[in-house]
Amino acid sequence: RGPSMTVDTACSSSLYATHQACQSLWLGESRMALAGGVNLFLTPEGSLALSRSGMMAADGCCKAFDARADGFVRAEGAGAVLLRPLADALENGDRIYAVIRGSGISADGRDGGHMMAPGREGQAQAMRDAYRRADLLPGEIDFLEAHGTGTAIGDPIEAASLGDVMGEGRDPAHPLRISSIKGNIGHAESASGMAGLIKAALAVERRVWPGQLHFETPNPSIDWENLPVEV
Repeated sequence: RGPSMTVDTACSSSLYATHQACQSLWLGESRMALAGGVNLFLTPEGSLALSRSGMMAADGCCKAFDARADGFVRAEGAGAVLLRPLADALENGDRIYAVIRGSGISADGRDGGHMMAPGREGQAQAMRDAYRRADLLPGEIDFLEAHGTGTAIGDPIEAASLGDVMGEGRDPAHPLRISSIKGNIGHAESASGMAGLIKAALAVERRVWPGQLHFETPNPSIDWENLPVEV
């Protein structure tokens, strides 16, 4: 029972679906929800177009936040999470990987130029909304699973938006640790957010900071000295 829907907001689709599922649970219209994302390559045209436009990494490796970042890597995949109120999960003795305390969504509007140049203000607004609803200060956060596509334009914009929000009230001695699962599996596009959410939940459950594959030299286009961020 309850709502059932398909969400298509490009690369953020599965996280938008998770946001909608959480809203349904918080409003009490559902007691349990499945949120997920799927990405499959059924025809070659998409990959051909992206390759010809120079948007894909030449070596087949996603090098998020690295000086060698030259494009993303397409990935297929499917993932889903089962969500329910914490009290219900505790009562039923469920295995709990993580608790979602708040979520936020936004769009770039005219702030974003095109697919490879996301909007800095839109990203910052989504984060501020999520932390406000979770009753958390951004400066209290230790780890963040980033979008981190490994593109020369997108990575610096995302790092700047993180600095705008996550630096508020942060002790300079405790920078925000970030990583992106795209270094491990590539960019699963419509399922990429779910891959990142599952990774973050596992990091919380296992109490580890995941390392970043293919990260060697920090991207010089990112102002690392003045951003409270560390890969």
